[in-house]
Amino acid sequence: MANNELLMDSEYMDFFDESTDDMALEDKGKKWKIMIIDDDHEVHTITKLVLSDFAFNNVAIEFIDAYSAKEARELLKQTTDLAIILLDVVMEEEDSGLKLVQFIREEIKNHEVRIILRTGQPGQAPEKRVIVDYDINDYKEKTELTAQKLFTTIVASLRAYESIHLTNLNKKGLEKVIEASSYLFEVQSISKLSAIVLEQINSMLCFYKNIPLKEQCSFVAFKKSDGYYITAASGNYTMYLNMDIKGVIPPSIHSAIIEGIRDKRIFTIDTNIVLHFKSITELEYILYFEGANDFKEMDKSLLEIFSHNISNAFENAALNLKLQDTQKEIIYTLGEIAEARSKETGNHVKRVSEFSRLLALKCGMSDSDAETISLASAMHDIGKLGVPASILNKPGKLTVEEFEVIKTHTTIGYEMLKNSTKEIIRTASIIAYQHHEKYNGKGYPNGLKGEAIHLYGRITAIADVFDALGTIRVYKPAWNLEKILDYFRSQRGEHFDPYLVDLFFENIDEFVAIRNSFKDHV
Repeated sequence: MANNELLMDSEYMDFFDESTDDMALEDKGKKWKIMIIDDDHEVHTITKLVLSDFAFNNVAIEFIDAYSAKEARELLKQTTDLAIILLDVVMEEEDSGLKLVQFIREEIKNHEVRIILRTGQPGQAPEKRVIVDYDINDYKEKTELTAQKLFTTIVASLRAYESIHLTNLNKKGLEKVIEASSYLFEVQSISKLSAIVLEQINSMLCFYKNIPLKEQCSFVAFKKSDGYYITAASGNYTMYLNMDIKGVIPPSIHSAIIEGIRDKRIFTIDTNIVLHFKSITELEYILYFEGANDFKEMDKSLLEIFSHNISNAFENAALNLKLQDTQKEIIYTLGEIAEARSKETGNHVKRVSEFSRLLALKCGMSDSDAETISLASAMHDIGKLGVPASILNKPGKLTVEEFEVIKTHTTIGYEMLKNSTKEIIRTASIIAYQHHEKYNGKGYPNGLKGEAIHLYGRITAIADVFDALGTIRVYKPAWNLEKILDYFRSQRGEHFDPYLVDLFFENIDEFVAIRNSFKDHV
């Protein structure tokens, strides 16, 4: 409740006008937000008049007016980036302002905003008690707050707010770096990692720039023999996936990137920032982000820290990819050795593997689970290593006794693999054991029925039979596609899971395409 107006210092106002007349604001969209909370309309008017041409660090002021504590509470809930509050003590109640201080600090947890308490009745809120008991940053009697002192108070408060705000931003930025970095090393796919790295850095940039994530334009591009190709992108670049950046960005920026990556890891081009990496595993890639000019030195240092983790994560993913390739080659070789003993073609293993992956994906498995079943299914006949070659390669009809020996390959394979602690090998043990079970319960070795047969076994059964019927075996010629499909129709719900058979028919073109990609060498 104000009865005393702000004192206008004409000499100082002349100086104030001169200092700001020619000041060009660097960012006309950004403003320091100052809330005036006072039930005296004249206080609002005079305060805004005194500070009408004010700018700090080339940024102007935006005023927010509240004429009661109740109105202020609603505005404070909606406004998260206040720099200063000019707060009256006595409004609806004698301690309305003090209650608002508690609301700001304790309820909405805003510890950044600088609160300047202004009172026309200092006896109602003695300065010493208020400063000690309440989290305010300055205390002024309205009679002493001249234009010059108001200017000085606002500048000092904005400096303090900016320092606290930047410290908190950098603290949160560092937390984002730590959180993002820990997640990076959980991802083993290069393409997925590219997308995640892009998302994490975009998140940091948008956090500092205070813009929606979808508005950030950026990309990750990996080097190939003839250029850098985009593997992940956001904003306007999402339409250019798998394209050479030379045909996407302006020639001047492309030239600057090629020049900059010769000896720099992080550099800027106009308002854009570029990160360049070259690993010991011969991976080379760039990350490009538009509109990073708001980044300050502290922000760039956080990006530098994160970039080291990015490099290590990609290195880790690349090494893991090599390990997976080696593991896959060993698994395929084991499967092919088993098949070779029965004079069946090596590509049978690869086709069954790919058929199993495709069917797993079609029935809703994740990429990682589909990859597991793909690798594991390559060892579906590993137990044939324990079956005599004379029986495996017998061209005529097997005797009852010989067929019983053949059937043991499921149990032999299971016994070989069941004690492993590795997920792929444990999955392979299930497949080896159950891929000859039938949906109607008439399969072997245990006569399991319906969904008592593990999904892995039901999937591999379709993959194995589809390929076996279409290839030459010692005991039969290859069937044509129509005959194979007729067989599957007849065995829907008998030999095979009816749901999986339906998926098989819905996607038959993809199965045929895989078969054509892995033809047997004659």
